[in-house]
Parts: sequence; structure tokens; C-alpha cells
Amino acid sequence: MTTDTDSLACDAIVVGAGVIGCAIALELARGGRSVIVVDSKGGPGHGSTSASSAIIRFHYMHLTESALAWEAGHRYMQWERHLGAVDPAGMAQFIQTGGMVLEGGGYDLERMVSNLRTLGVDVRELSGPEIAEMYPGVDPGKYSPPALPDDDHFWADADGELVAFHVEACGQMDDPQLAANNLAYAASVNGAQFLFNRSVSDVIIEGARVAGVELSDGSRVVAPIVVNAAGPWSSQLNRMADVLSDFTMTTRPMEQEVISVPAPESFNLSNGTVITDPDVGTYFRPHQGGTIIVGGLEADCDPVVFLDKPEDAIESVSAETWNVQSLRLARRIPDLVIPGRPSGIVGVYDVTEDWIPIYDRTSLDGFYVAIGTSGHAFKQAPYVGVLMALLIDEVEGGRDHDHDPVVAVAPWTGVEVNIGHFSRLRDVQPQRGMG
Repeated sequence: MTTDTDSLACDAIVVGAGVIGCAIALELARGGRSVIVVDSKGGPGHGSTSASSAIIRFHYMHLTESALAWEAGHRYMQWERHLGAVDPAGMAQFIQTGGMVLEGGGYDLERMVSNLRTLGVDVRELSGPEIAEMYPGVDPGKYSPPALPDDDHFWADADGELVAFHVEACGQMDDPQLAANNLAYAASVNGAQFLFNRSVSDVIIEGARVAGVELSDGSRVVAPIVVNAAGPWSSQLNRMADVLSDFTMTTRPMEQEVISVPAPESFNLSNGTVITDPDVGTYFRPHQGGTIIVGGLEADCDPVVFLDKPEDAIESVSAETWNVQSLRLARRIPDLVIPGRPSGIVGVYDVTEDWIPIYDRTSLDGFYVAIGTSGHAFKQAPYVGVLMALLIDEVEGGRDHDHDPVVAVAPWTGVEVNIGHFSRLRDVQPQRGMG
């Protein structure tokens, strides 16, 4: 819903209508707050969410992140139950494919498996022959470390076979943008309003507390709570609010290219799986229309493109990325036929130094952040909305979350999630990406 009035008042403003912002709006509205969501795009999920690979997996180096993803995954698996509403625009669907993680540099499989088993997730450890038996189209050969095609090592024969683990419960959502729309619809059913095609030009501060936002059209939205869920634009909003002085973590927009290639018969929707492959530096999954989506894992040899502004991202997949990632995939799936014309999408991540999101309060009373999601936003979103609503309730009620972190007991799985793990004040955690 939109309005053209010069000033609006509500209990809480959420800046950003991606999957995270819509999830937060839903839970704040469910909790009885009047909510207005502001986004510069034309609809829910039109920014980074629309470029998500929408993979639902649960393996992380840190138990807290696995627990969060496990609870969120159950909500995707029972999407209508979580939403409590049926979107007339259609409902995104969870497709269970299973997920396999191959060994490779920086990925501590033993630790990831231990985390999963602590949470009660069924995990099967696989040898090289078992990988080949389960997925005949996948070559279990060991080619690490990842290399670029102009490096002779890239073309070397396999040096032994990999081991892996497999989680049957993993999968993907078929339409990430529609999933965000579903969340926005459910939030609107609970009373939330959405202002699209409006960007924030300033943050209103009264004394030591946030008081709302000014919009690019000259209007204002006033509220004692503002949540920054602006994705790659989050650092700009934080600067407007002047809250960065005590952050030990920073966020930067990073360009991310994901290619799409036709799937061979040996790897399609019926027998494909979500595969994380640090051995060659990719992740990939089957996609509707008989294709495979392929993304990078930021291997040491790969250039990382940070942007001054999200708008600086290229418009289409580069020939360089297409060449590297399609050839890497061909190493893992030998039956792959690479088309002559690049295909794929370009998105922008909001990245922290340790690739762990920031879900926290700030030094400005009433100003909260759900930022730096580093490619994890989609798989975590349904439960992040719950966590942020709980955090806001506790802090607004007087809790000192910086020194007494809020710990949530997830109602669907029974796991505990310490929100302090995602603090803006944390030391850099010993991981990069997932490994």
C-alpha cells in the first residue's frame, strides 16, 4: 500500500523490502506494532533478493548460524504455515533436492558435520565412490586448489578422490522474488504498509534517539524505531544515522555474478542436488527449465569486486566469469556442454569482514540493523524476522543486549540462537565465507 501524504506516523519503519526487510515487517506487525516499509525499488524483493540463488542449506562453521538456518529452513518447508496467509500473486515453493558439500580448502567438514548432528540434522558422510554412486554425473576427482583457466594447474588430472557429506533436507525455493512478495503480503495482512519507489534521504534524530526518516520526495515518516534492512545500501543509511563509531564490523557492497548453463541428462531437477564445491571454487544447483545455476565461492585466485555504490554493478554476466565458472563446472560434471553465449544474472552482496551478518541494535536508541548478510540473507530470512522482532522487544523493554545478549529458543526446532553472535561489536570470526 502507498500514500502521498507529506507525513506518516507509525511504531516502526523498516528500510528495505527485500526478503529480510519483509520478514522483519511481518514479525513486527504480528507483534502488534504499526509498520511502514520503505524501498527505492518498485516492489518486494526487486533488489538483491531477485538475484538470489535461493538455496536452503544448513552447514556453517559456527553452530549458531547452522541453528538459525535450520529453524528458517523449516519455515520454508512449511511456507504457508509460516506466513499464515495465501498470496493471491502465487506462492513460492520449496523444492527438496538434498545438498552435498565436497571437501576443499577452508572447509572444515568435520566441524560442519558435528554442528549439524548437534542440531539433530541427518547427515551422511560419503567417500569418492559413494559420491559417484549417488550422483553418476558428478566426478569425485580432487582438483584443488581452485585455479583460473590460464593456470596450468587448472587442467591437471585429478589427484585422488574427494570425500563429502550429504544432507537430504536441503533444497531451494523456486522463486526468491515471489518469496519476498509472499512475506510482504503476509505483513500487509497484519497491517504493514509499503512505500515503494521512495528512497531515504536522511535519518531524523531527536536527542539521543531516532525519530524517523525523510524521503526523497520530501515527505517524512516518523517513528521511534527504524530498522536498517537496506542490503547493499545499508552502509549509506548507517552513515546518515551516524551510528558507525562503535562498529567493529563494516559492510561493503560486492558484485556477484551467477551463470546459468543447460543441465546434461546426468544432472537435472530429478536427480540433481545443491552442491558446494570448494575443491574447484563453485556452488551449483539444478534450476527449472533444465538449467544449472553456478556461483563462485570467492576462491583466493578469484578477483573480488567491491563497489563504491550498488548502482555501479555491471548489467550482465562478464565473459571472464562465464569462462571460469562454466569450465570449473565442466570439471565436476564432465557431460556438460557449454553454450557459446553467456547467460546469468548479476547481484550485489552486502558483505562484512568475516561474512557473518550483523543483526543488532546500535548506539542510536531505536535504530536497529539487519545488514551485512553476505549471501546468507535468503536462507536465514524467515527466522531473522523473528529474531529481530524479539531483539527489538527486549531492547525497547530495557535490556542491555550489548552485555546481556538475547538468546532465542526456536519454536519449530527447539534449537537455541544467541543473537549476540551477530553483534556489531564482535571480533572478526575465524572464517571466510562458509569455510
